[in-house]
Amino acid sequence: MKKMTDFKAALFDLDGVVFDTEPQYSVFWGAQCREFHPEHPGLENEIKGQTLTQIYDAWFSGDLKPMQAVITERLDAFEQQMSYDYVAHFQSFITLLRSHGVKTAVVTSSNQPKMKAVYSRRPEFKSLFDAILTSEDFERSKPDPDCYLKAAERFGVSPEDCVVFEDSFNGLKSGRAAGMYVVGLATTNPADAIRPFCDEVVGDYQQYV
Repeated sequence: MKKMTDFKAALFDLDGVVFDTEPQYSVFWGAQCREFHPEHPGLENEIKGQTLTQIYDAWFSGDLKPMQAVITERLDAFEQQMSYDYVAHFQSFITLLRSHGVKTAVVTSSNQPKMKAVYSRRPEFKSLFDAILTSEDFERSKPDPDCYLKAAERFGVSPEDCVVFEDSFNGLKSGRAAGMYVVGLATTNPADAIRPFCDEVVGDYQQYV
């Protein structure tokens, strides 16, 4: 187990990593899946951690493609009223990192409308990070390493000097493909399930503060 303050940059996914929002998304996607895929109970659990594009391509293409705009509108409205509660001990941890000169960034597949809701609910959010990269900032989604490599480039540091914090399988694979040290948070998927895809697994940030 490495000492987190020895890294030059700490890169965080957003949902399930900074904010404990995944249970809320399960409620949203559970409703959509029951409406459009009643033949596939529990689908909302299978699509956890996938990007909107991945979900649409796999489950809302063909005859259901016209419904993508409807679901996107619903999702945007849902995200505006979500609660954005930090994962336990996150704020103390990121304060510790910054006090040691570690650069911090959010690297998320979320878009700008979603982030505006975050900034509205959490006015202090921007001050916690040196950079915030969203879906508009990179061409290829996780599990491609593009987003994390761009974050390292933004800070002028090498991948091996970066630690990635992720909860989804696609995110964990992205961090590993980028050649970075990967910490998996068992907030969305069980610890045993994500363990093969990361260097260490934690439930929250308590052990680091």
